[in-house]
Amino acid sequence: MWTESRLDQLAFISSGGTPSRDVDEFWGGDIPWVTPTDITACQTNYVVETADRITKKGLLSSAAKLLPPGTILLTSRATVGVSRIAGLALTTNQGFKNLIPQPHVDGTFLFYQVQRQRAVFERYAAGSTFPEINKKDTARVLIAHPLGKSTQQRIASVISCIDTAIEKIETLIAKHQQIKAGLMHDLFTRGVLPNGQLRPPRSVAPELYQKTTLGWIPRDWTVAALNDKVNPARPIVYGILMPGYGHPGGVPVVKVKDIRDRSIDAANLLLTSPATDQEYRRSRLKGGDVLFTIRGTVGRVSLVPAALENANITQDTARIDLLGVSNTFISLFMESSAAKRFFEINTLGVAVQGINLGELRKLPIPVPSQDEQEEISARLFCCLEYIDNEVAKKHKLEAQKLGLMQDLLTGRVPVPVRAEPAETAA
Repeated sequence: MWTESRLDQLAFISSGGTPSRDVDEFWGGDIPWVTPTDITACQTNYVVETADRITKKGLLSSAAKLLPPGTILLTSRATVGVSRIAGLALTTNQGFKNLIPQPHVDGTFLFYQVQRQRAVFERYAAGSTFPEINKKDTARVLIAHPLGKSTQQRIASVISCIDTAIEKIETLIAKHQQIKAGLMHDLFTRGVLPNGQLRPPRSVAPELYQKTTLGWIPRDWTVAALNDKVNPARPIVYGILMPGYGHPGGVPVVKVKDIRDRSIDAANLLLTSPATDQEYRRSRLKGGDVLFTIRGTVGRVSLVPAALENANITQDTARIDLLGVSNTFISLFMESSAAKRFFEINTLGVAVQGINLGELRKLPIPVPSQDEQEEISARLFCCLEYIDNEVAKKHKLEAQKLGLMQDLLTGRVPVPVRAEPAETAA
């Protein structure tokens, strides 16, 4: 049997506090002290690490309270409605409404219900200059739940299994991101010999290397400015200044926000008028072009898929087409540490950052043989493909979790449990 209860009927609700920063002996102790930043930085459901710790004197001098493991930490200021579970005894600052589940309530079940109700908490906090939900409004949020705690536990267990699978995939993704970073460093500084092996490191075979503006690279590579390898028929350009707000049946236009993780979100592109596209025909795209974001978010890279042949770009993106060096190879190099250092040095602006085309054209690039470019690209794409596959699995599991939460946390789909004596709410 399901019912709805106010949140304060399911959990004891309290706020946190902050000891005085002017008293050194209140800080640096062994009591974890959580801020909303710790919550948003936490990649699992359980908080076990905090940036700051307080002493017992700090705890007693403030409104902070020592909370038991299992407490649900709900952010209540600025970023409202984000929740995690305390993985150990800890305290929080005043940016929380902390929920200690009542004995008849499974804490993990309540955590998932609080997650599902985030929009409700945000709605109560709306309307003020500094969004904040107070204790009274937090308390009156209605939570659906089975009367039997065993049913709550079973529902929580099913959803937790999905979360565990997601966390394992996230660990794999993080590991292979590190592998990718190391691989990029090795491949763009040591390259690959015809026998398929990396060149020996410079410490072992210094005669194989030369000092350049890119640092130490193989002696048989050359270095060129990006513009020196550009197809003269298609120079580096940016795109449309004012593409308009949409033109049904028009020409697709790629914006900065459409470029992410080396791909283009082609399903949501702006369509500009054929007349505007004609005016900016200089920046039309062809399959295989390199796109590089030069304004707003500097440094996103993608190759243009064949499906976007003759599409266009906005003024915040540069189109690059090369001769004598692989577009694919250079698109990968533009994500290397050496390229990123160049972009950081030459990116200007505070509110809106950008790098101008003149500086972009000066980017020093390595030029190995064509065979070596292809081998380096193939190895990196193998790693990228693995990461992409794992990300796709993660997204699939996240979608499954949303569906399960909607079905199980509303009682729409029952979860069988073994027969046991009836439980009643306290």
